[in-house]
Amino acid sequence: MKKVLLASACLFALAAPASAADLAARPYTKAPVAPLASVYNWTGFYLGVVGGGAWQADSDPKMKGGFVGGTAGYNWQTGNVVFGLEADAAWADVSASVSAGVPGFGLVSASSKTDAMGTVRGRIGWAVNNVLFYGTGGYAWIDNKISGSALGVTVSDSKFHSGWTVGAGVEAFFAPQWSVKGEYLYRSLGSETYFGALGAPAASGTLNFHTVQVGVNYHFGAPVVAKY
Repeated sequence: MKKVLLASACLFALAAPASAADLAARPYTKAPVAPLASVYNWTGFYLGVVGGGAWQADSDPKMKGGFVGGTAGYNWQTGNVVFGLEADAAWADVSASVSAGVPGFGLVSASSKTDAMGTVRGRIGWAVNNVLFYGTGGYAWIDNKISGSALGVTVSDSKFHSGWTVGAGVEAFFAPQWSVKGEYLYRSLGSETYFGALGAPAASGTLNFHTVQVGVNYHFGAPVVAKY
């Protein structure tokens, strides 16, 4: 029995160094480096183009049509909150007309057409990386012309209307310095008096518009940074 125990002890003594050698020879594998994550920073100046449709809210017949123009703005970001100022101006073709036969005058027609519009607005929103959800509001303006025709004679008068606007939108980066946005604005423009110089003044009343627009903006600087 002593010989068997002694032989077993010798075998364990010989096997232990071999096992340790096997463990030491195993290769060490380094943990993989974590990939870089893109983080969008909305701070900076941008320019863009914008276009959409407009229709009058409370009139019959309703003025309606489209517009296209340009946008300029600046954003400041702190945490997930983004503050901004934005101005836009657009050529427009938003109009309505009405005609009727009047005894002694024949066919009498009248039309109203907005041929330019724009806004200067503040924006405040919440950024989720490359997507910004925001509300907006501020100053709105339009350039409008009213025309009347009777007995082959047409008279027209143009007025600049000022008012306010409020709305909301969403904007998203689709490339490092390019974003696309969709926006709804309600615009309310104050009344103006037309044809006063002809001795036949007529108040337009408040002009209220719904507008839906889309735009593409180019952001200067480097709105995308990378971090671990």
